[in-house]
Amino acid sequence: MRCGIMRRGRRIAIMSTFHFIKRGDYEETLKITETLVSDVHDLIHKAVGWTLREIGKRNMNKECGFLLKHYRNMPRTMLRLEKVTAS
Repeated sequence: MRCGIMRRGRRIAIMSTFHFIKRGDYEETLKITETLVSDVHDLIHKAVGWTLREIGKRNMNKECGFLLKHYRNMPRTMLRLEKVTAS
């Protein structure tokens, strides 16, 4: 049970940063994401991938910079890539 509580706390931590993402402040999200890159739980992978995708929608350079630094250590679930079309 304790593991589940701790996992929920980590997931809540990363999901709550959406407040900052909406306002264009990505630093806290990226700090938390950096600590969660090596997490073993699938729900954490999905939450981190979602926040990275949301950052990318607003600032692709921030997202790409983070991914270039960490992609080798990130689980596949975090690396869900979206189709990007040129305008």
